[in-house]
Amino acid sequence: MEHCRDRALRERVYRAYVARAASAPHDNTPLVTEILKLKHEKAHLLGYRCYAEVSLAQKMAGTVEAVDAMHERLLAAAYPVAERELTELADFARAHGHEGDIAHWDVAFWAERMREEKYAFTDEELRPYFSLDRVLDGLFALCRRLFGIRVREAHDHAPRWHPDVRFYEIDDEHGRHVASFYLDPYSRPQNKRGGAWMNDCIQRTVNAEGVRLPVAHLVCNGTPPTGEVPSLMTFREVETLFHEFGHGLQHMLTTVDYRDAAGIAGVEWDAVELPSQFMENWCLHRPTLMGMAIHYQTGAPLPDDLFEKLRAAKTYRAASAMLRQLQFGMTDMALHHDYDPDGPESPFDVERRVAARTSLLPPLPENRFLCSFSHIFAGGYSAGYYSYKWAEVLSADAFSAFEDANLDDAAAVATIGHRFRDTVLAQGGSRHPLEVFREFRGRDPDPAALLRHHGLLAA
Repeated sequence: MEHCRDRALRERVYRAYVARAASAPHDNTPLVTEILKLKHEKAHLLGYRCYAEVSLAQKMAGTVEAVDAMHERLLAAAYPVAERELTELADFARAHGHEGDIAHWDVAFWAERMREEKYAFTDEELRPYFSLDRVLDGLFALCRRLFGIRVREAHDHAPRWHPDVRFYEIDDEHGRHVASFYLDPYSRPQNKRGGAWMNDCIQRTVNAEGVRLPVAHLVCNGTPPTGEVPSLMTFREVETLFHEFGHGLQHMLTTVDYRDAAGIAGVEWDAVELPSQFMENWCLHRPTLMGMAIHYQTGAPLPDDLFEKLRAAKTYRAASAMLRQLQFGMTDMALHHDYDPDGPESPFDVERRVAARTSLLPPLPENRFLCSFSHIFAGGYSAGYYSYKWAEVLSADAFSAFEDANLDDAAAVATIGHRFRDTVLAQGGSRHPLEVFREFRGRDPDPAALLRHHGLLAA
């Protein structure tokens, strides 16, 4: 859809895509209705009015009203900007030969052409500046500045399952060993699934013999070194490494002595991404990025123009992307809160009602997106899809505490970093995440920082 120049083929693909899983012999339409009815019944059996209340009883947001307030705040900021983004895209397309109105199947294609013209850089141009070892050095140096911890190699201190696997130990500011982690950095398609993730090997516990320190493992699928060329990363892979290390930090820097509440254990679903997305913010912090973006051959730093393009590309069509996520989240919440499975509306009527407020291009009549919305019907996100945006609000607001104190003030950054460590990272699932966030930030979460980072609110 981004690169096919045959518009008729794009239309054919798009129409097939939005109608998938909605025709015999694989039609999920009856299942959508049945699943919603059963969840409604489950809620009543448990003493709740609707399934959204069941879901939110176990989440940080707590109430449908809190989720709706976030959705409405983000929608009000994003919609008018998204309208301007669509106008700009249509003008660009017509200036480059497109005839007529922009349709659904044109958006991705022309958005990619405009991105290429605006920013004119590729992943391959950036790779030479992001060798794995320099990125790790930058990440570990950042953690020392923020949290006072020191990461040191200890490859011979633990058994490893592959020669490429690395083992590290973490000391606190007093030199005490507090945690360890494995890093499995390279792709091995023959015996390793794709993607990147963090998981725990050992959780912090206390027994008769004393404290058992936590151990994490971080798994990535980067390009292995070849000859004299080190492992080189795309910028997205750099962000992913910081993201997964954020999860690892919450696991490893916990001070909770009970395994079911230590680290990431017991943290509510909509708060668990706070440390990981928080760490991603530092990837576009100039001193952090420029300290690790060094060309592996020449030793030259990343050129300023490339850095500025990276920053600008981060907010490219951000309002349109936000509208898409709001449409998913608001549809999910409407189906599990307002929708009556025995009433006159169908689930698809609900989807179209939400789309009328959140989509600039009305859905096609044959659109059956719900039939393939596996997140909320098969993936554990029922009345929880909002969690993506909720966690982004938390992480942006947390990062804004450092911005408010001046990112160039090393002492202030260290003070706030230690407070983040002692609250969000240390307390894990031992307290309600809203209490923990209030202790760190001094107030409830505010979406303003997320809107500002996306270019949707004045600084």
